[in-house]
Amino acid sequence: MSEFEQMVRGYRLMTAEILYHMPDHPELLQSFLWQEFDLAPRFPVLNKFLRFWETNIEGRLHTVRVAARGLIAPTELKLAGGEFTLH
Repeated sequence: MSEFEQMVRGYRLMTAEILYHMPDHPELLQSFLWQEFDLAPRFPVLNKFLRFWETNIEGRLHTVRVAARGLIAPTELKLAGGEFTLH
């Protein structure tokens, strides 16, 4: 499915900041940014990635912060405050 088709079906560009414990130094946190098209508020793509992380990556998850923004949105119209005629 193309990105445009995903957007029409309700997918939004989603960014997740993932904080995780470093495997060699568990007291330290490392940050990882991940960005993908996903469906809010259930985030099936992110959940699949996090399940993969937990089973295949040594760094234990600490925090996941999510921000989602629709790319297709209604345009804001504002009154220009005058009328202009072009000849």
